[in-house]
Formats: sequence, C-alpha cells, structure tokens
Amino acid sequence: MKVKTCLLHMFLMLLTAGSVMLFGDLRAASASSSFVETSGTRFTLDGKDFYFAGTNNYYFHYKSKKMVDDVFADMIAMNLKVIRIWGFLDGEPNEHSVMQPKPGIYDESGFSKLDYAIYKAGQTGVKLVIPFVNNWDDFGGMNQYARWFKADGHDAFYTHPGIKKAYKDYVYYMLNRVNTYTGVKYKDDPAIMAWELANEPRAPSDKSGNTLIEWADEMSAYIKSIDQNHLVAVGDEGFYRIEGHPEWPYGGGEGVDWKRLTALSAIDYGTYHLYPDHWGETAEWGNQWIIDHIRDGNEIGKPVVLEEFGYQDKTKRDGVYKTWLDIIEKHDGAGSQFWILTGIQDDDTLYPDYDGFRIVYPGSAASIISEHAGRMNEKSPDSR
Repeated sequence: MKVKTCLLHMFLMLLTAGSVMLFGDLRAASASSSFVETSGTRFTLDGKDFYFAGTNNYYFHYKSKKMVDDVFADMIAMNLKVIRIWGFLDGEPNEHSVMQPKPGIYDESGFSKLDYAIYKAGQTGVKLVIPFVNNWDDFGGMNQYARWFKADGHDAFYTHPGIKKAYKDYVYYMLNRVNTYTGVKYKDDPAIMAWELANEPRAPSDKSGNTLIEWADEMSAYIKSIDQNHLVAVGDEGFYRIEGHPEWPYGGGEGVDWKRLTALSAIDYGTYHLYPDHWGETAEWGNQWIIDHIRDGNEIGKPVVLEEFGYQDKTKRDGVYKTWLDIIEKHDGAGSQFWILTGIQDDDTLYPDYDGFRIVYPGSAASIISEHAGRMNEKSPDSR
C-alpha cells in the first residue's frame, strides 16, 4: 500500500482532483502558456533558460484518470517538469483501449485517454514529450506496421512506401486532433514540449546508419511542415557509430549514428538512454557515456537530454543515480528523465515493478531525484 503521510503531497492530490480551488487557481496561473524552445545548447521557456528533471510513464493512454492524476501529483511533489508518455497503441487493444487498430483507423478509446493526459499536463504545468511509434513490440510497434503491410521484417518500417504513408497519416491525425477536454489541437497545445519520431528506433540491417538517417530526416521535416510550435527529437538511445570501437554502444552495430541524427536540420535536440544492466556495462561506465553526449551536443550546438536511465540493483541505485545526476549538473546538461515513475492503481496498491526500474514517491531514490530537480529548477527561475 502506498501511504501518503506527507501533508503537502495530500494537498497536491486534492489539487489534481480539482478540489482545492484556491491552490488550483495559483497552479493554473503559474503554468506557462508558452512553448518550449531551444537556444543553442539550452532549452528556453518564456525567454528564460529551461533546465529540467523529469521522468517517463507508459500507461497514461490506457489506464484510469485516478492513476494518471496520482503520477502528476507525485511529479509536482518531486519538482519534476517533464514527462515522456506514449503516443501509440497500434493493433490489439490493451485493457480495452487502442489508438490505431488498423492503418488509418483512429480509435477514441485510446485517444480520449491521451486527451486527458494532455489536459492534465496543462492544468499542472508539466510538459509532455510524446513519441509516435515504438521500436519494440509493446503496444504494437514497428513490427505491427510490417505485419499490416506484409513487409519484409522490422527495418522495412523505414523504407516501405505503404508503411511510410501510414506513419505520416498517423502523425497528421495526431497533430491536427482536437482535444476533447480542451478544444485545442495537439499541434497548438503548449502542454506538449516535443514530439519524438519513435521510441528507441534502431535499424540493424544497415550498419552505415543511412537508413535511419534518411527516414528521420524525411519524417522530422514532415512534422515541421505541419507543426511549427513544437520541438522534434528522434527519441533514440544515443548509440554512436565509431568504426572499430570495441564497445557495442559506440560501434554502430544497431544502425544508429547519434551525432548525425542529432545534427539533422529539423531535429531540435538530442536524446540518449542509459541501461548498464541491459548493455553489459557497469554503472561507472555510464559516467563517461553522459559526459560524451553532453560534450558532443555542445559541439553540434543543440541541447541533449538523458531521457531514460535505469539501474536495477536497489542496494546501489541511490548512489548510482546521485553520481549520474551530479555529472549532468556539473557538465551543464540540459535535462534528465529517469525510467520510470509509477504510482497507485485503482485499488490504491502500488503499480507492480514489472521491469525492476520502478521509482515511487516517497522513497530514497525519489528524494535524490527531487533534490536534483530542485537544483535544475534553480537554474531556470520562474520557468514553471
């Protein structure tokens, strides 16, 4: 059971339910109605630097309002400004919700829940990052498109004419969708910070990186042709393509060339992820991974965000996270987003720790992240 004994947090929960009108009005007044922009290697909001700590959550588009509200309340209590949520649910429904059951068919069961998440973000002053498709099979993904069009494998997603058209059609619908809670088109809503082309795209059949580069160049330009308000990122893991490098994340084996992707003209900032457990590396290895991306982002002239990170050993996690976040601050990184903030379920029990990376508030890891968030926020006064 998640016991919320903190009076402040209980107060914030009342806010998310709309029960405390005075404080709610103050939050609404402080929430920026402007779009996040970039200036060199920094994000800006209302003409001021916008540094941030944030998080990720994958269930906003099929779970209840109560569960969504709880995560937003935890974010406010932890000083978090940005959350990355999924903008896709392709093929089969998940708990009776689906967004695109077939190409070109867009279902209200999922989209109405995304509407609510965007509406709630606007209420609380949180900014959203939303990718359009998944590299992986969860919630459909690129393989679902390949099955729909009887294409030859995962990487056909990037080159098959029918798939590319279906992806563009989906993007067009999302950007022009009118939110049923706000009456505002997605492309006009400042609650959204950025669109991402995909979650963790890879194209291992082309180790030159060209397939993914060409697709990202085309699709990012397409998004910008419709929506000039929002930032666009690739959403990739930050893999380098350094020929002969002995370490897998640097060697280019997944068909990702992070520096070239980040430098594309319609890409506004770079993303990178960090999972030493999954990549066969140590926590200490991650220190240089962070430094390398901030350094190379500075050379490219764009902000970079550690937008997913996780470490599974809970006995060491707090120290590892503190080290990584301290490095981001020391090297003037633009932002961080840990994986994954979850809250309560409808029966008030904690959402299960399915992947071993769950962070809950209150908790020791949440405190470390919250302290980091406070220091990042101090670098961007009055931006929230």
